[in-house]
Amino acid sequence: MTRNITVSTDDHVAVIEINRPPANYFDRQLICEIVDATGELHAHGTRAIVLCSEGKHFCAGANFADGEMEGDRSRSSGLLYREAIRLFDAKVPIIAAVQGSAVGGGLGLACAADFRVATPSSRFHANFSMLGFHQGFGLSETLPAIVGAQHAMDLLYTSRRIDGQHAFEIGLVDRLVPDAELRTEALNWAAEIAAAAPLAVQSIRETLRAPLANRVRVVLERELDQQQKLWATNDSKIGIAANLAREKAVFTGH
Repeated sequence: MTRNITVSTDDHVAVIEINRPPANYFDRQLICEIVDATGELHAHGTRAIVLCSEGKHFCAGANFADGEMEGDRSRSSGLLYREAIRLFDAKVPIIAAVQGSAVGGGLGLACAADFRVATPSSRFHANFSMLGFHQGFGLSETLPAIVGAQHAMDLLYTSRRIDGQHAFEIGLVDRLVPDAELRTEALNWAAEIAAAAPLAVQSIRETLRAPLANRVRVVLERELDQQQKLWATNDSKIGIAANLAREKAVFTGH
């Protein structure tokens, strides 16, 4: 067991479970542990991975309340994004089992997976515009690739929160199941992938995913650059403060 995740295996299927309940906020160390685990699992014959979380929510992104966004944000975000790039280069198919909410960077983490399984009570929230800064974690590429440009623009411009049913309808979620069946469905799907010829799956995945990984590698630079600029604005301070106070932000455009 590591500090932030637990890893278990059954035949050729592995489970990586984030252990920071209830919200499962991430930082560079958590993403690093996930990426390192995928590499180790692949080296030991794992053919498919289920990424899930303990507690109420899949992942609520970065934690503004405990100072995660204070200090040298640019440096810490740059280091985090280096780990995110490594995640997109993982050799094993990943299925995200999304219970509760995937918010901000947590949505980015879910979208880094090959597939997403959710329930009607799951929530997906690209909340960046209501925090006053640019989206990150490669969502500029992954979200349009998954749901199409129009749905991606709507979600990012408005910070609209959607439930699992809506997410399924627009293609953000690949399979929608009752709450009690979430983990089982993800594991069964992973087992189905693991039953196929592993070298063929890896080759097919590389053909299909490598262009996306390359685009993410480029767009992360712009995401970080724009975040750096917008973090310095009054609107970003207003948005983050309103988020912490659970109030509606009133932006000034400055």
